[in-house]
Amino acid sequence: MPSTMLRQQLMKNVHNLVVKVGTNLLTDTAGRLDKVMINAIGRQLGLLSERGIHVTLITSGAVGSGMGIAGLTSRPRELPVLQASAAIGQPTLMALYARALSRFGMHAGQLLVTRDDFEHRSRYLNIRNTVGALHRLRAVPIINENDTTAVVELGRFADNDTIAALVANLIKADLLVLLTVADGLLNTEGQRIDLVPRVTPEVLKLARAEKSALGSGGMGSKLRAVSMVTEAGETVVIAHGRERNVLLRLLEGERLGTIFAPAEHKMSARQRWLRSAVRPVGRLMLDDGAADAVLRKNKSLLPRGITAVTGRFERGAVVALVNPAGQTIAHGVVNYGNADLDRIKGLKSAEIAAALGAKPFDEAVHRDHLVVIAGQ
Repeated sequence: MPSTMLRQQLMKNVHNLVVKVGTNLLTDTAGRLDKVMINAIGRQLGLLSERGIHVTLITSGAVGSGMGIAGLTSRPRELPVLQASAAIGQPTLMALYARALSRFGMHAGQLLVTRDDFEHRSRYLNIRNTVGALHRLRAVPIINENDTTAVVELGRFADNDTIAALVANLIKADLLVLLTVADGLLNTEGQRIDLVPRVTPEVLKLARAEKSALGSGGMGSKLRAVSMVTEAGETVVIAHGRERNVLLRLLEGERLGTIFAPAEHKMSARQRWLRSAVRPVGRLMLDDGAADAVLRKNKSLLPRGITAVTGRFERGAVVALVNPAGQTIAHGVVNYGNADLDRIKGLKSAEIAAALGAKPFDEAVHRDHLVVIAGQ
């Protein structure tokens, strides 16, 4: 199917949209907020809401906003100053969005999240419920990492691209738009690529290593976010945020930015959580037969196929399943803790009871609680 026809078909079916805007788009070179840009984004979100589209915004800019207010000329390196800048800048940022949305009878609903909120299943679902309630109350959920409390030691997000992908998967958005200061993904000749059918290793090589002085991401982080969403079965676009009415024109099917096609099959809500939101706490090394059964035959993992167990975890934890080449091929919820798995690894199902004194499960990881990591 030609790319123009595919775009129009995908955009026609968008009812639930997540938009991410980066620091470079929202601030000038001195770190001050670009109020005209924020107003333009808010206006487009308001117009889309009037069309009946549920919109959710992932926004950077709190640190940049605080820098401008506090008179800082470069992004702080010290964590307390960085967090203080976010605390100073966040109210101003939200006030600007709220003012722009109010012209359309819409509210701004702020959500500050941390990595832990996505990894704990109940809190993860609470975010989804809150976003849904905000939409029903004619509010645009505006989400950012809680920079004032998140620390590296507790596993903070590397960038808002990741948060945008997690939110898009969480609410099963039809489309994720990553607005940046680039026209899209560029090829080796510097020309914009219109359509990417799948994020392959060759596509990942096109990402440039540099990132902005104020922001924390780059094209590499955007492509990782794209992969998380497209593998779940949804569409992503990377486009230049300063293009006039970019969101409105994208949803009309115009050839702006780079569109990334969704995988053929959509993941379930639980598979999306297992695939991207929660980090494994241990690893199960598999032999070739078990790796093939999991990766290509949609089979459960039996203890017989496990060659080694690393990490400390209890039953119900999420672990990575690793093939003999050292590649993570799946994430899954274990039926046994690490100590029991270490005792029964390599054993047939009929031998589990003798090793443990009981056999509550035949499977180490049941196929219903396992998601394959695509691209391996």
